[in-house]
Amino acid sequence: MCGYDTNMSFNPHNAVVVLGATASGKTRLGVRLADALGGEIVSADSRQVYCGLDLGAGKDLSEYAVDGRSIPYHLIDIVDLDDEFSVFDYQQRFFEVFAELRARHVLPVVVGGTGLYLEAVLKGYKMVAVPEDPAFRAELAHLSDDELAARLRAVKPRLHNTTDLVDRHRLVRAIEIARYSRAHPPEPLPELEALVLGARWPRDKLRERIRERLVARLAAGMLDEVEALHERGVAWARLEQLGLEYRYVAQFLQGTIQNRNDLVQKLHSAICKFAKRQDTWFRRMERNGTAIHWIPEADFDAAMQIVQSG
Repeated sequence: MCGYDTNMSFNPHNAVVVLGATASGKTRLGVRLADALGGEIVSADSRQVYCGLDLGAGKDLSEYAVDGRSIPYHLIDIVDLDDEFSVFDYQQRFFEVFAELRARHVLPVVVGGTGLYLEAVLKGYKMVAVPEDPAFRAELAHLSDDELAARLRAVKPRLHNTTDLVDRHRLVRAIEIARYSRAHPPEPLPELEALVLGARWPRDKLRERIRERLVARLAAGMLDEVEALHERGVAWARLEQLGLEYRYVAQFLQGTIQNRNDLVQKLHSAICKFAKRQDTWFRRMERNGTAIHWIPEADFDAAMQIVQSG
């Protein structure tokens, strides 16, 4: 167990979070921490919840082992691609796993880069399951998109997810949810007191890591993965909706991107921009009060020092 005291007290912490941009090494770091601390991994990734999204989603399940010891993981491969999976669904499933691990006296080690998922559990977003209301939707039908956006901001001044503003269907649903939630307050969530670590690299090194990982995943069969998903009935539109690797590979397979070199260049650029957006989200989390202990180059020993100091 790496020579560390695995019985150390985590008071007041009852979980460890390892976040970071894509290709930052957070999975490997989280797995090593879970091994050293007798913990299990809880994923916080919006694509890894889906069965069949493997190489493109970066599941890297081969990394969930240390010196031959398998590290259990949760919230990976839990829904089919036909299903929608919302931040509310994630929060509900997360706290189910959290309660189960704590009941077994196992430390949850949360690993991921989906900022909205992380904030939903760290900040305890208050959300409820909201049924559709046909009569209320009929009332909204005559409103313009701008009027709907104004209506949403009126009932929910602090928007967590501004993408609700760019699609009429999502606007209507967001208003419906906000209206229902006011009249039906959610049940209190379990107390989550997490020690938050962040894997960070100099930007030029991260870009290099992104390219190396992309080339390796293409060599491992990422094109075949996406083609097989389509042959099994997953529409091109759905694949493109999944973003990044799935969007660009789907376009390549349809002939929109003409050659493999263009695919690599376009996809590398898109992933680097995504990593920058992730970093921006994490900086905003810090401004909003989340203490993140940054670990240079995802160094395990540096992370353990932070953990041991509490």
